[in-house]
Amino acid sequence: MGVTVFVPAIGRSFVVAVLAVVFLGWAPNVHAQRALSADAGLIFNTIKPDKTADFELVMGRLKQALQMSEDPTVKEMAQGWKVYKSVEPGPSGNVLYVWIMDPAVNTGDYTVSKILADAFPMEVQELYQTFSDAYASGQNLVNLQLIQSFGQAMGPAGMIALDPVAEQPE
Repeated sequence: MGVTVFVPAIGRSFVVAVLAVVFLGWAPNVHAQRALSADAGLIFNTIKPDKTADFELVMGRLKQALQMSEDPTVKEMAQGWKVYKSVEPGPSGNVLYVWIMDPAVNTGDYTVSKILADAFPMEVQELYQTFSDAYASGQNLVNLQLIQSFGQAMGPAGMIALDPVAEQPE
């Protein structure tokens, strides 16, 4: 029994590329520093199906760590960081979790072990081991540059208006 996915023709290549990256190919080490260098970022996390509860437990502790931090950069990172879980199972039954950082904090370090260590120094080793053991194939980071925002007012030549209030007629 197959799964039918409807994707607009213009987006099919992108979807295929993302799925190939996430499930088949490039999978950097989850221990590497996670810094973002663009307007927004995505981090794909491919998790073993029997380890989703462990991953979500660590995500709960990560949320606590972000909220407890007194560091203004960490507080700013928390404002734009969301975690989504794929409804459909991936290959081998793995579960895809996507972190969306929008806006990205270019001066921030999204490395989970560092954030956990700052908040929970006595628990970090156990938490990070649980986190690492949950992965089926590592993380994939994608930096995204905004080229269009369909919900914002348009200025001259179809560009995003810098001051939408000034563009409105009186």
